[in-house]
Amino acid sequence: MAKTQPVKIKAPRGKLGVLIPGMGAVGTTFIAGVEAIRRGLGKPFGSLTQMATIRLGKRTENRTPLIKDFVPLAKLDDIVFGGWDIFPANAYESALQAGVLDKTLLDQLKKPLAAVKPMKAVFDPAYLHNISGPNIKKKGSKMDKAQALMDDIKQFKKKTGASRLVMLWCGSTEVYHQPASCHQSLKAFEKGLREDDPNIAPSQIYAYAALKLGIPFGNGAPNLTNDVPALDELARNRGVPHAGKDFKTGQTLMKTIVSPGLKARMLGVTGWFSTNILGNRDGEVLDDPGSFKTKEQTKLSVLDYILQPNLYPELYKDIVHVVRINYYPPRGDAKEGWDNVDIFGWLGYPMQIKINFLCRDSILAAPIVLDLVLFLDLAQRAGMKGIQEWLSFYFKAPLTAPGLYPEHDLFIQLMKLKNTLRWMRGEELITHLGLEYYD
Repeated sequence: MAKTQPVKIKAPRGKLGVLIPGMGAVGTTFIAGVEAIRRGLGKPFGSLTQMATIRLGKRTENRTPLIKDFVPLAKLDDIVFGGWDIFPANAYESALQAGVLDKTLLDQLKKPLAAVKPMKAVFDPAYLHNISGPNIKKKGSKMDKAQALMDDIKQFKKKTGASRLVMLWCGSTEVYHQPASCHQSLKAFEKGLREDDPNIAPSQIYAYAALKLGIPFGNGAPNLTNDVPALDELARNRGVPHAGKDFKTGQTLMKTIVSPGLKARMLGVTGWFSTNILGNRDGEVLDDPGSFKTKEQTKLSVLDYILQPNLYPELYKDIVHVVRINYYPPRGDAKEGWDNVDIFGWLGYPMQIKINFLCRDSILAAPIVLDLVLFLDLAQRAGMKGIQEWLSFYFKAPLTAPGLYPEHDLFIQLMKLKNTLRWMRGEELITHLGLEYYD
């Protein structure tokens, strides 16, 4: 494809404020990680924005700059942190409790981490059953709480001197709920906020506050949150990018790597049994059936979209897909995922694949948070608004335009992401056809 005119992108001048609802294991691992990288105490492994290159033009041109040198991203030294949590512990105390990073490293970062103190959170026990905390906003309607969040944001911006902001939900998984009438339009949503509609979840109040103030928003949990017409309408009206949902970290990451390979070779799948054991606050929350159902929906949807049983009924129509999550406190944040995959090949002969992934969820999630923060800020400065499907690479259940099925194949997602960056800079999109080398 021929080159196009580059998109006009505003320079990333000044500080970039990162606002995090939910300063638990993921949020504090991200904050501590950025602080460590700034000081030369670690490397940003797992981050495309910091580590990956992007090919430009033909293979023979040997143009492969780092992504961070190709597009104008904010610098890590320019990031400032803030957030909310139902517990009053600062980021240092919370990181110690999460137990993801060792105390020796955290002690070297104690001063900047201890300075990040959570603001009072919006909380509704109807949406989170297994944990509760004292650091919450108690008075007023849901609209009053949205306004209180906006006041928090304005104060944070004034205090830190940030010129731009991004909000990324890193909080717990809310109980499963489906779109209601209050979610169908911005007018209905704001009416619901004023009238305390029970169908509006806390995460949606955060998303509303961010988008209302023109702040890009990303959803790292499987909650409904910004996946409703009302909030997409608000985002488009305000000219703001948003994305989600549910960070693609452990077991689902493996599925989006392995299943495209099986499909590419036309190998059949009769069953895929997945079970997880994990502790920490995330495991405790998911031990509630309502929150588990929310998580289950995003984990189950991946195979259907990748394997396309409607197109390949002989290979995938009758697949048995089971997902289990078991709360096991001794495991902490070091989650273990077991997958048994029953497949078949030539003449229908059966085979099996066993995957045992001893992962660290927050270690896998932290670079996702960083990339999304930087890419959402880039999208904002590039004048992109509404759903950012090119960021689906990072999510279990990517948001898409109405009526459009999501693309879950990790490798197609990566091609889409990099081609979007090429498009931004007026470079040729890479199709991998390659015939020009042989003409």
